Amino acid sequence: MRKPCIAVVFPGQGCQRPGMGRDFHEAFAVSRQAYEEASDTLGWDVAALCFADDERIHRTEFTQPCILTTEMAMFRAFRELTGLDPALFAGHSLGEFTALVAAGVLSLSDAVRIVRERGRLMQEAVPEGGAMVAVIAGSLDPEAVRRDLEGLPVDVANVNSPRQIVLSGLREGVEEAVARLRNSLDGGEGCRFVPLTVSAPFHSRFMRSAEAPLEGTLREIRPRMDPEAAPRVASNVCGGFHEPCGEAVIRSLVRQVSGTVRWVENMQAVASRADSIFEIGPGRPLRDFFRALDVDCTSVPTLSAARRLCSAEEGASRLQHVAMS
Repeated sequence: MRKPCIAVVFPGQGCQRPGMGRDFHEAFAVSRQAYEEASDTLGWDVAALCFADDERIHRTEFTQPCILTTEMAMFRAFRELTGLDPALFAGHSLGEFTALVAAGVLSLSDAVRIVRERGRLMQEAVPEGGAMVAVIAGSLDPEAVRRDLEGLPVDVANVNSPRQIVLSGLREGVEEAVARLRNSLDGGEGCRFVPLTVSAPFHSRFMRSAEAPLEGTLREIRPRMDPEAAPRVASNVCGGFHEPCGEAVIRSLVRQVSGTVRWVENMQAVASRADSIFEIGPGRPLRDFFRALDVDCTSVPTLSAARRLCSAEEGASRLQHVAMS
């Protein structure tokens, strides 16, 4: 009987909320250990910041290690609770680092060290007047959108679904891009433009100054990486799965800072091989992106959701089907 292929995907920055992970921390030793390991590495109490109503949770240099740690705490508990052994992983932007930890490419300790530096560097790279906006329409062609951006200080940051693309750049350029797209996308009918509350124009050319120092940090931990596990993880930059090569993983993670997150291709790569897909993180932004591709994705944003998955008739039936398929 063929072993079922389970995939887990992790959301990125923007899913943070006060109290995230507290339920897992209280119920599972493996979750508490994740927070303790991250705290020992960083020299500050990660759990306390995640659980408090503290504005620092929205500052990039704190947000990134907090989300990664919480997602790993949730993932370890999920694996213990369900008995499932995921084979494939993907993560949106910051979530790709969580995916690399879950797959065994990076240790949690090394990963929180990397994303703390990544967050700091990205914040330092912030130009005055940066902005991001989500473009939502019935159907979007990334290349056609890029043509509309020609000559503007704006880039395609994320291709999230066939219906959503995120733009990133300088505010005046983003405003002009929105005006152009209103004209080119059927006069703007049925289109929405949603400004994102972010502290920097992420995944744009304006993040390139963060690349060289981030590469230095990644090279410091290179001897401890396990690149043989990398093909289990989808690459935001490449679209498909990582190569089993440490240098290639480093290049991909460096380019990801200023490059486009090719999330549609990541979802297609995962869906082509997985029997079941679970989203694990403090929010559930990825589920609807999968639904736009007519792919089922089960979100597990809380401990109660994980327990319902195991105990409810529908959830138990789903897990039994996964285990036996």
